[in-house]
Amino acid sequence: MLNPDLKLNQKVFDEDAEMKATRDGFGTGLVYLGETNPAVVVLTADLNESTRTEEFSKKFPERFIECGVAEQNMAAIAAGLGVSKKIPFMSSYATFSPGKNWETIRTTIVYNHSNVKIAGHHSGIMTGPDGATHQATEDIAITRCWPDIEVIVPCDIHESKRATILSADIDGPVYLRFSRDKSMVMTTEETPFDKKIQTFWVTENPQCTIFGTGHMLYHAMLAGKELESEGINVLVVNTACIKPLDSEGVLDLIEKTGCAVSVEDHQVTGGLGGAIAELLALKRPAPMEFIGLQNTFAESGSPKDIMEKYGMGKEAIKAAVRKVISRK
Repeated sequence: MLNPDLKLNQKVFDEDAEMKATRDGFGTGLVYLGETNPAVVVLTADLNESTRTEEFSKKFPERFIECGVAEQNMAAIAAGLGVSKKIPFMSSYATFSPGKNWETIRTTIVYNHSNVKIAGHHSGIMTGPDGATHQATEDIAITRCWPDIEVIVPCDIHESKRATILSADIDGPVYLRFSRDKSMVMTTEETPFDKKIQTFWVTENPQCTIFGTGHMLYHAMLAGKELESEGINVLVVNTACIKPLDSEGVLDLIEKTGCAVSVEDHQVTGGLGGAIAELLALKRPAPMEFIGLQNTFAESGSPKDIMEKYGMGKEAIKAAVRKVISRK
């Protein structure tokens, strides 16, 4: 059942359940920060509307910088602001930032521990029709490997707003990951949020833990609900903060279930699954299966169609759970 302690959206499984884009939560979070924190500055690379910085730019034009199609320059400007007692949020498509400007971010922001928040939009194969060139499916891996950066992947619009606001209080670089299309609203405005994992789907005598992140958490919850009706009890966990990973929380759940499945809209190499597998290899080896892109780029198409084509939907998650339980 849905965890009653988290005040989740009780209509999440209804046919007419609310759907909104995670990037919308980023936009509202920026406006809130603009109103409450004069140190916050926003930069974008010719993508003001797409990355939802538009409302901030209208309300606080003196704290908004349009950098044009120049992602490397945007990173360098943000780095300077971040070591000058400002809190810059730099925003673009994730394939461009942190993709195209990876080295500039590494050298000017991360190496100098500049207080910059990097918002990567249009992530994952949810970007659908734009094809592989715009489907950022490596961005968690290329940011997680940097020293001393935090990586947060909100699950829905409400969590996106909270993560954006929270990141302003983190000292140092943060990567925030958002998707383009509307996705299921799983939380409410009353749902608590911090950097610890949260068990969204709870049950008696669980046999497996499903760790989900971003919009894929909804598919994991669908799988968990159906598996329970089929006699297989699982826990479904929201893993919004991939770095630093809530190691203690993850290990506690693995002690309860003895196996894990990771679910993410990302390459299985280097993402959420990789982070959990590294922890388990070091602290508590256990069987694990991985849902995500399996060493391939995705085609252009509707998010729903390509999600199924690449084995990332509800049925694939259920199959992975059965497989990993059989390996215990």
